[in-house]
Amino acid sequence: MKNNLHVYFRGIMGLFFIMLAQMKSEARFSVYAQEDSSLFKQFKGSILDSKTRNELIFASITVSGTTISTISNSEGKFSIKVPPEKQHLSLIISFLGYKNKVVPLHELKPEKNMVFLEPSNTILEEVVVKSTDAKSIFLGVLNNRFKNYGDDPIQMTGFYRETIKKRRTYVSLSESIISIQKQPFTGGFQDQVNLLKGRKNADYAKLDTVNFKLQGGPFSALYIDLIKYPSFIFSEDAFELYDFSLEDNTQLNDNQVLVLAFKQKPTQETPLYYGKMFIDAKSLAVISATYSLNVADKIKSGLMFTRKKPSGVDVYPTEVRYQINYRQQNGKWIFAYSRGDLTFKLNWAKRIFNTIYSTTIEMAVTDWKQQESKEKQNAQKLTTNVIMSDKVLSLADPDFWGEYNIIEPEKSIESAIRKIQRKALNELSNN
Repeated sequence: MKNNLHVYFRGIMGLFFIMLAQMKSEARFSVYAQEDSSLFKQFKGSILDSKTRNELIFASITVSGTTISTISNSEGKFSIKVPPEKQHLSLIISFLGYKNKVVPLHELKPEKNMVFLEPSNTILEEVVVKSTDAKSIFLGVLNNRFKNYGDDPIQMTGFYRETIKKRRTYVSLSESIISIQKQPFTGGFQDQVNLLKGRKNADYAKLDTVNFKLQGGPFSALYIDLIKYPSFIFSEDAFELYDFSLEDNTQLNDNQVLVLAFKQKPTQETPLYYGKMFIDAKSLAVISATYSLNVADKIKSGLMFTRKKPSGVDVYPTEVRYQINYRQQNGKWIFAYSRGDLTFKLNWAKRIFNTIYSTTIEMAVTDWKQQESKEKQNAQKLTTNVIMSDKVLSLADPDFWGEYNIIEPEKSIESAIRKIQRKALNELSNN
């Protein structure tokens, strides 16, 4: 009987499987009809700091007067597709600590655009907040959720990507266009997700004796939304578990933003989270948050993730980090982007070297509407235990996404995709 190693992510991240069994690299291919590029025009470029020329990562990019949007990647790169009837409009780029930038689309080239944002250094009227008021600000965030984020169901189109690496080598890459029915806060209903189209490559041969799969897919990215799902982080005993404090303020397009930091109390032994929430000073809406799991105690943090494992191997996380961004439109803030980065170490009793795995999930909302709409006939409903790499086929078509907006791939991911496409074309030509 083969040994199985199950690594379980409670709450946000869902379930990983690591199976001690060699598997062949998957090589299934499917050909979709190529989308008519005349239905849209694509613009690519980088978002940069105007003074330092540093890349601004996860900047929000929206076509003015519409719900068409995307986000810059972890290298500051972006791409956005705009239909013909919207190409007379402008891009609005926003980033925490900077002034909004408005760029008419007719001024942009198809590629290699460089958009510079100015730091927001306007002297604002100081909001006097005592350190003892940090708790009341956190309560205000929760109490103002309905006013700041609305309580109506929203139909979203999103792009979802998940990757798994063994050290620096990609062993699994999955990308999908999904439809999300974002449910209201009241009623306790869970968000619903449908798969519209997707592609993947999983080269399990590179894993040697380990098969590593992520269960949860887009739901894991949705659960990072601490406004919709605050109990996953704070629970009802937030003030008994965490210390809250206020740090130096920042700005978003010259509007004051409070920085509310939190960390687990020294008396708490269970690994909890630490991070920062960036809160609009006037409305108390969370516009962004970053937080990480305290993994200092390897044994306890490892137990949080491991449900079953064979003897002779210890599994523990070395980094668990999350990012959530919201975008304001029509006076309300909506879920815009989430990302999770996790790294694990496997220590084998009878091996000199350990094994390191890292996985990233990210989701960007690229369009949305208030009213519900019927799903496309080829859409399939996903469940919370879905394994996305089992739901989509490997593809060689470089124009696969058509008119859908995506997160521009990082250089390393783009290189992996090109290798997949070359391998696919070679196999197809040899058949």
